[in-house]
Amino acid sequence: MFVHPFDNHAGLRNTQPDAGNQQAVWLAHLIRAINGEYSAIACYEQIARRAPSAEARNIIMEIRDDEIRHFQTFSQFYTNLTGRRPQPQISEACPSTYKGGLEFAVKDEQNTVDFYRELARSANNPAMEQAFLKAAEDEQHHAVWFLYLLINIR
Repeated sequence: MFVHPFDNHAGLRNTQPDAGNQQAVWLAHLIRAINGEYSAIACYEQIARRAPSAEARNIIMEIRDDEIRHFQTFSQFYTNLTGRRPQPQISEACPSTYKGGLEFAVKDEQNTVDFYRELARSANNPAMEQAFLKAAEDEQHHAVWFLYLLINIR
């Protein structure tokens, strides 16, 4: 079950935290986004190695390139806000099969769309808002491409 990123303990939807707490919550979600992109980069490299064709491999590597760009953008936001570089961590293990990897990627990309839209809505900086909206759009396209690859497994 997907847990909405701003429900329960996160606080942005259910309570009205003070400005300092709100920034801490936003930074925690930014770290989650950074870790998600970092994990996707590593996972998509593995999925691409298992791809049955050059076409599939190229599609996955193009998606991976987008994830690298998102990772770099979000990491720069974190550095600008904190004065420190993020210390990314793998947040989820990548499935060990090509089909399992594609199924995982479709769900992850689709869930990430909603998460990034929420981050865009809660950003207090227009550049961050636009970056997360663009990333959400990219993630939606990625989900479609992964679904295409999934339904065309031979």
